[in-house]
Amino acid sequence: MANLKITLVKSTIGAVPKHRKTVEALGLRKLNKTVVLPDNAATRGMVQQVRHLVKVEEEA
Repeated sequence: MANLKITLVKSTIGAVPKHRKTVEALGLRKLNKTVVLPDNAATRGMVQQVRHLVKVEEEA
């Protein structure tokens, strides 16, 4: 099963509160921190919502 490597590259200061909560739910707390999450529909949907704040790489 593939994983997604998600990195927070833009601050959530000034972001919509719903987007802040989504970033936090992804497990991202600080700028430039990375988490590895399973590649499923739920994760993809969350990433799609905050795509302007994160960088996503596919991991084997």
